[in-house]
Amino acid sequence: QSQFVESGGGLVQPGGSLTLSCYASGFRLDGLSIGWFRQVPGKDREGIACIASPDETTYYTESVKGRFTISKPRGQNTAFLQMNDLKPEDTGTYYCGATVRLRIGVQRLLYPADFGSWGQGTQVTVSS
Repeated sequence: QSQFVESGGGLVQPGGSLTLSCYASGFRLDGLSIGWFRQVPGKDREGIACIASPDETTYYTESVKGRFTISKPRGQNTAFLQMNDLKPEDTGTYYCGATVRLRIGVQRLLYPADFGSWGQGTQVTVSS
């Protein structure tokens, strides 16, 4: 089954850092745009960062701009989300998805329905 395997989440204090990973199991990331999403109970999955293929342009939602960095190193079948200066409102389950047709929205950064290969997610809790 082709899906992402997310990891790297945990409990961190406000101001701390985490690096999330999503490994593509059963498929290659070549030619795919990758998005990171955050979901909290009772709310829709929110796209917070993406890296486009093939030009590797990155996009971020305003709430994480300047704090989070998405990357997809060449030669690795894994994408990353470096998260710095974490805030309690960053708490949630983080997922990554892949798409061959990236749409960048106006009122929302990404459209979850455009993405596939979802994994089980990784929980991030920011609390003192």
